[in-house]
Amino acid sequence: MESLSPVLSPTAVKFSYPKLASMAAYAATLPSFSFTSMASAQRRTPTSIHSAKPTKTLSATATTNPISVPPKKVLVPIGYGTEEMEAVIIVDVLRRAGADVTVASVEPQLQIEASCGTKLVADTSISSCSDQIFDLVALPGGMPGSVRLRDCAALQEITRKQAEESRLYGAICAAPAVTLLPWGLLKRRQTTCHPAFMHKLPTFWAVKSNIQVSGGLTTSRGPGTSYGFALCLVEQLFGESIAKEIGESLLICPDDEKSKKEEFNDVEWSFDHIPREGVNAKLNLWREVLESKGLRLSRSKTEYMECKFSANGGQNELGVLIPVANGSEDIEVVTIVDILRRAHVDVIVASVEKSVRILGSQGTKIIADKLIGVAAESTYDLIILPGGNAGAERLSKSRILKNLLKEQELAGRVYGAVCSSPAILHKQGLLKGKKATAHPSIVSKLTNEVINGTKVVIDGKLITSRGLSTVTDFALAIVSKLHGHARARSVAEGLVYDYPRS
Repeated sequence: MESLSPVLSPTAVKFSYPKLASMAAYAATLPSFSFTSMASAQRRTPTSIHSAKPTKTLSATATTNPISVPPKKVLVPIGYGTEEMEAVIIVDVLRRAGADVTVASVEPQLQIEASCGTKLVADTSISSCSDQIFDLVALPGGMPGSVRLRDCAALQEITRKQAEESRLYGAICAAPAVTLLPWGLLKRRQTTCHPAFMHKLPTFWAVKSNIQVSGGLTTSRGPGTSYGFALCLVEQLFGESIAKEIGESLLICPDDEKSKKEEFNDVEWSFDHIPREGVNAKLNLWREVLESKGLRLSRSKTEYMECKFSANGGQNELGVLIPVANGSEDIEVVTIVDILRRAHVDVIVASVEKSVRILGSQGTKIIADKLIGVAAESTYDLIILPGGNAGAERLSKSRILKNLLKEQELAGRVYGAVCSSPAILHKQGLLKGKKATAHPSIVSKLTNEVINGTKVVIDGKLITSRGLSTVTDFALAIVSKLHGHARARSVAEGLVYDYPRS
């Protein structure tokens, strides 16, 4: 495992891959979406590095043999309280490498609510996986998600057989200590886990590294080390060259090659909020007026008026809107939501589709909080557009979203975009006179001043990022602007993510 030396140290994961061609369009159009049909299609066809020219499908070894090799089968179990960043990054990265990934629920239902409130839908129930053989079983962490995995007898049996038959298995965050340890699957294995659970591991075998490989077992520390963990699993399944290609496609690069953040036209992101009691006073006055006329406010009308009063005077909590569509980059959506909610920011995920059910770019099934029409009844301190070429194309067609973005700029409120979505802002004239960055595949389409040598660019009340792996820095930059550097650093420590002290 010499090739994994960069990710086995306790410091931040670093990769120095040869530069690949920029990724081109994901898919021009995604007509109609069925969770079953599209997810199965994603599992059947290995993801290739996107390029303007036809490219070879990623495989472990190049061959001219026409005999097809079955894809590597991977099981990722999820339950109530699973850490969403970990689960989605593992699934996304392995699917990009060509693995047939099955997301299985350990709950009675397929839909689960993850640790920071993201609603995910599994492909199947864990009971349907008991008679299958997997090349890898990878357990995400999170609490109480790790406990829910631990208490699932079917998953315990699958993972125990995996270890006994010398096939690969792994766990991240709390799962090594909370799930694998009680099952007896850490014996004589050097293991790492989230710092909050290190005391549970046998002292002699506990290792404070970001990634630890010990025989067939791979363990890691937390959401901030998920990319390194997933790429380590890709390398074991497919080889070093594929792991390097995937790492480059995720825009992972050495920290000294790309600075984390640059800011221009520095302004404070301040918001004139009225206290919640101010909103309540308005509502009470409204009720008194209606009652004097023999009328009353219904519950639904009260909630609506609360939204309107809050919109007029500012909400008590910072409000962030994240519009999503079929084909949105699942990593970007989930990472931004996860990190902002950890910082106690009120985040609303709104679907521009006819349903709140969204199928991400790599087959992750997400349930949005609201439809965009309902979400548009409120005002938001910040609107963030996730990327994914197919998702960005669908976002750009939403008239409601276009109006929200125009209002956001006219009102002097903050807005941002990552990956391919800065192109949406460009089309609406919202990048005029601004410095920005974007995914390498679309920077040539932006006529404003593009900053290529950084992960995150802030220009006044505009924030943009290259996308994929850079969205962690993007979300932490937002936390820093909203709540200060100390809060951002505190969140980063919980993620086990390397973040500057000042």
